[in-house]
Amino acid sequence: MGTAQRTAREVNENPVVQVAGRVGMVFYGILYVVLAFITAQVVLGDSGEQADQKGALGQIAETSFGPFLLWVTAIGLFAFALWQLLEAAIGYTWIPKERKRLGKRIGAASRAITGVLLALAAIKYAKGAGGGDSSAQQKELTAVVLGWPGGQFIVGAVAIGVLVIAFVVIRKGVKKSFEEDLNMGELPNGTRKFVERTGRIGWIGKGLAYAIIGLLVGIAAINADPEQSGGLDKALHALAAEPYGVFLLAVIALGFLGFGIYCFAAARSHK
Repeated sequence: MGTAQRTAREVNENPVVQVAGRVGMVFYGILYVVLAFITAQVVLGDSGEQADQKGALGQIAETSFGPFLLWVTAIGLFAFALWQLLEAAIGYTWIPKERKRLGKRIGAASRAITGVLLALAAIKYAKGAGGGDSSAQQKELTAVVLGWPGGQFIVGAVAIGVLVIAFVVIRKGVKKSFEEDLNMGELPNGTRKFVERTGRIGWIGKGLAYAIIGLLVGIAAINADPEQSGGLDKALHALAAEPYGVFLLAVIALGFLGFGIYCFAAARSHK
């Protein structure tokens, strides 16, 4: 083991880093719980809020102690991102298969990036600047890429990538492989079955949301129309307009709630 890797491992195993990262995961879970509430409002046809993680931050900003809570959330998310970054570098050593371990580390790296982006958005909301419209930003980015030579193929490849991620996330919920990342024995007696069920619902619901985003990006690629692209907010509102949308939105809202609860359990018992 090299000096850099040994140093990273020592930092990762530091009790302060572990506690800070796990507290950060609690904040990460809280955002999904709030997002479940926003999605439920979309189901009821009564949501002017942005239906994604930034919308969840906006909901927090509207509370009595909004700015304070947002600064605390930002700090927690930065701590979560640092923890996930270290996991991406030297974590998941208990997994013997190198390919599977690499997949877990890539997932941790993506969560680290998400944590940083959400922390920066929380700071913007705390300063009163807002986090921006995610769907509008994605449409602008899609329009830029579609203007490149071979832009349709690039956007199409992104759509396929998102759909693959959606499949992996749903599969993780169906097979309950998320339990591999937890020390289930550390959970309080009587809660393991509950964590198993909520985790399963959470991962499947989250995967369905990714699948809808992937389909929207794919349609934008096929039609070369950036207006048909969009993030989670666009995906959920587009789904609400479909005859079967209310049912799927209810499943996704329940999934976000389940994933938030899973994050609370993971903060306690993640390996």
